[in-house]
Amino acid sequence: MQASCCRFRYDCVDRRNKVLISITPDKRRPNMGETMNIFARLTAALLMGGAMLVGANGMAQAKPYKVYLSMSYIGNDWQAEAENMVKAMAASTTLKNKVRLDVQVAGPNAQRQIQQINAMVEAGAQAIVVYPISPTALDPVIRSACARHVVVIAYDAQVTEPCAYDVHIDQTEAGRVTGQWLADTLHGKGNIVVMDGVPGTSVDTARTAAAKAVFAKYPGIHIIAEGVGMWSQAVARTELSKIVATHPWSSIDGLWMQVGCLTATSMESEAGIKDAALKPCAGEGSNGHRIEMLPEGTAVQGGQGPYRPMGLPSISYASPPYSGALALKLAVEKLDGGTMPHNIVLPLPLATNATVHLCTTGTWQDMRSGCNVFQPAVITNPGWFAAIFSKDTPEVGLQAALHGTPEQ
Repeated sequence: MQASCCRFRYDCVDRRNKVLISITPDKRRPNMGETMNIFARLTAALLMGGAMLVGANGMAQAKPYKVYLSMSYIGNDWQAEAENMVKAMAASTTLKNKVRLDVQVAGPNAQRQIQQINAMVEAGAQAIVVYPISPTALDPVIRSACARHVVVIAYDAQVTEPCAYDVHIDQTEAGRVTGQWLADTLHGKGNIVVMDGVPGTSVDTARTAAAKAVFAKYPGIHIIAEGVGMWSQAVARTELSKIVATHPWSSIDGLWMQVGCLTATSMESEAGIKDAALKPCAGEGSNGHRIEMLPEGTAVQGGQGPYRPMGLPSISYASPPYSGALALKLAVEKLDGGTMPHNIVLPLPLATNATVHLCTTGTWQDMRSGCNVFQPAVITNPGWFAAIFSKDTPEVGLQAALHGTPEQ
C-alpha cells in the first residue's frame, strides 16, 4: 500500500513566503534512507530564519514568536493593569497562536534591566516589549538587540535609541494641558502643591517640566511644596502628609499631581473640608478620582466614604494602561512583515467635570460610546486606572485590565 504522505508536495518557506526548499516525494513507498533524506533537507531549511512548513493547502504553520515583556518599576496600580492587558492581548484570538510571552521585572534598576534584556536576546527573543526605567541608559543594549533583528518597542516611557519603536501619549502635552487647567481655574494666582512621578523616567521629566513652564507664566502662582509620588496613591499620601504638616490645607489653593488627586481629596474629607470647598486638583485617571469628579448626588453602586461623587473641580488625564498591549500587537504585526513608524503618539485621555461619564456595563462597546469611569461596586480599588479604552485594541477591556482576560 502506498504511503499517504508521499502524495503531497512540501514547501519550506521563510516569513516572506519565499520557498527555501521544495520536496515532492516519489510515488513509490520511500525506503528509510529516502525518508531520512527528506526530513534532513526540511530540517536544514527550517533552520534558515524561522521557516514555516507549508502543505498542499498552501497554509503556513509558524512557530509562535518568542516575545518578552521587560518591566521596570511595578509598585503601583497602573503597572499591574498594563501587565494584565499585555497578558490578555497575548491570550486573545488575535495573538494566542502567534506569541509565546515571557515576563521579567527588573525594578527601578537600569543595570538590571540591561542585563535582563541582554539575556532575552541571547535566549532567542524575536521581540521585546519594554517599559524602560531610563530614556537613555538602555540605548546600547537596545542597539545590540536591533543588530540581531529583534523588534524592540517601548510603551508609555520612551527611549532615545532610533532603532526602537515608541508607543506613548504626548507627555509634554499632558503636563501643559493639566497645568493650564489649574492656572485657569485659579485665575492665575494661588499657592499650589506639585506631586511628581518616578524620577528619571521620560514620563515624569516631560510632564513636570511642561506644567512648571505653564506656572512660570503666572507671577501670582507659587509652588509652595513638591513631593515625589512614584505614581502611587500610598506614596502620595505619605508625601502629602509631610507637606500638610507644615503647609495646612488653608494655605493651599490647588494641586497638580501626576498621581494623587484621589488621595488629596480623601485627606481633605478626613480633615473635615466640605465637598463644596475641595481644592481644585489636576491629576491622574484613577477610577476613584473620576468618581469624585461626578456631580454630587450622582447615583453610583458601591461608593462610600470619599469614593463617591463629590463634584471635585478637576481635570483627569492618564497614560493609558492599554499602551503595552498595543505595543505587543504592533510588535507581532512587524514580525509578520508589516511596517509602522518609530514614534507612535496615542490620543491623550482627558476627562473634565463636563465630560466624565459613568459606564453602565463596562464592555469595550460601552467604552466606545464614551464612558470613562466605572461603578465602585465593580472597581473596588479606587486607585485603579480607568483610561483603558482604545479603538485599536478591541481584544482588551475591563476584564483584561482587572484579570488578564481578553474580550475576544
